[in-house]
Amino acid sequence: MLQNKIKVEFPNKSDNERFARTVAAAFIVELDPTMDQLSEVKTAVSEAVTNAIIHGYEGCDGIITMEGEIVDRTVEFTVSDKGIGISDIKLAREPLFTGKPEMERSGMGFTIMETFMDSVDVESEVGKGTRVTMRKCLG
Repeated sequence: MLQNKIKVEFPNKSDNERFARTVAAAFIVELDPTMDQLSEVKTAVSEAVTNAIIHGYEGCDGIITMEGEIVDRTVEFTVSDKGIGISDIKLAREPLFTGKPEMERSGMGFTIMETFMDSVDVESEVGKGTRVTMRKCLG
């Protein structure tokens, strides 16, 4: 059984979205994913990290934690922050909903994650932060 784990922490700076995509791609390469699978995982991770950067700390400095785990041919990525949290997760997951319309956000982050990954779980508590866990089997 193939197993591997990573954990990285980085500031909530927009440039670190590219870093997270690169880490995700490098981490799953041992599974020999197709180009489509690689692109899908990178995009889902990018959306989760972008959400944490834009929404997690409301313009204040903060840390984003990204964890990855491989068990057999399933990859799991968790992106978490200790920011403001989401008051209504169900609403936030609705397509086209955005908490930042002034930034011309599309409101498609969770929809994209759900499209490209097999499962997406969101846990959040107002004032304590948000944790997004995404899984995809690369079988």
